Order: sequence, then C-alpha cells, then structure tokens
Amino acid sequence: MDNVLVLVRHGESEWNRKNLFTGWKDVDLTERGVEEARRGGEMLAAEGLRFDIAFTSRLKRARRTLDIMLDVLGQRDIPIIEDEALNERDYGNLVGLNKDDARRRWGDEQVHIWRRSYDVPPPGGESLKMTAERVLPYFDARILPEVLAGRNVLVSAHGNSLRALIMRLDGLTPEEITRLNLATGVPMIYRLNADGTVASKRDLAA
Repeated sequence: MDNVLVLVRHGESEWNRKNLFTGWKDVDLTERGVEEARRGGEMLAAEGLRFDIAFTSRLKRARRTLDIMLDVLGQRDIPIIEDEALNERDYGNLVGLNKDDARRRWGDEQVHIWRRSYDVPPPGGESLKMTAERVLPYFDARILPEVLAGRNVLVSAHGNSLRALIMRLDGLTPEEITRLNLATGVPMIYRLNADGTVASKRDLAA
C-alpha cells in the first residue's frame, strides 16, 4: 500500500500529566508516554506498513515518540525531517500554568475560548487559525509532495498542529475541528488520491 500518510500525536508528556499548558516548552515523555509510543508502533507493525520518510516537530516529545515507533517497526534508517512548522501551538503567557489555576484566574469560559476557539489566541500566543497558517503551507510544500510521489509518510506532531492538518484533510469546519480530541500515541492512517484528496481514513483508536 502506498500514498499513505500516517499522523500520530506524541505520547503523554510530563506536562500533559501535570495538566499544564505546554506549547513550545520542550518537555519529555512520561513512562506512560513511552509505552503509548511503543503501542502505536505495534499498531503500525500489525498493519504491515513500511515508511519511506518521516516528519516531526523540533520538540523532543514528538521526536522521541517517532524514534520509539520506528524502533518497534525496525525502520530507523529512513530519512527524518524536523521542522518547527509542525510544533505545537504556542500558548504564550499560559505556558507553564496549571489549567485549573488558569480557570480560577480568568474563568472557565475565557480559558475555554483560548483553548478551543478557532481564531482567538491566548495572550502572547497563537490561535488554532494561526497554527494552521504555518502548518498547512509546510504540509503543501514538503509533506504532500512525498505522499503524491507514491511514498509512505509518517508524521509525529502535536494536538493542535495535527488538528490543522486534519481540518484540511477531512474538510472540517472551524467549529467541527475545535471539538476534535486526539488520543496520544494512536496513529491515523490516510491513503490519498493523486489529487491529494482522501481516498480512505482509519483511526486506529477506533
């Protein structure tokens, strides 16, 4: 099977576990996150997938998830491209804050807007719309051409950078994408048509 694009959110990070806004803060995986990455690799091995190239953000939680999955697959020799265009969205002044503390400070509704609206950024940070404005041009220039050339591509990234991609691939509205939750460490397998549209999708979480 070729023309395959696999998207995976990194395994649980130390700040995921502590319920902190992480953004571009470069934190590592927890033991559970390592196990999630290993399990994601086993899921892809069960599918019999072989990859030609992989892309990841510059943040270690995504890169380490990718390395673990490729170890499980026995495919560590493929080219790996790192780019900050795939980084998590920048939460600005919220980075390092506990999400419950932020709700007490600014109120449930305001924090929900910052986290889940499409185009309202947190103070000093990025909205999902702004994140999409860096992720999608990079996808079009670097990742999509690899898939359309018949290669199988693995992308390890983050909840919001992947939401931006999924919004494009699945044709979701801004309202629909803000309701999408991505499990950590679970691959989504897309097969693309020659024009870049989606021929099929399987979320291995299901």
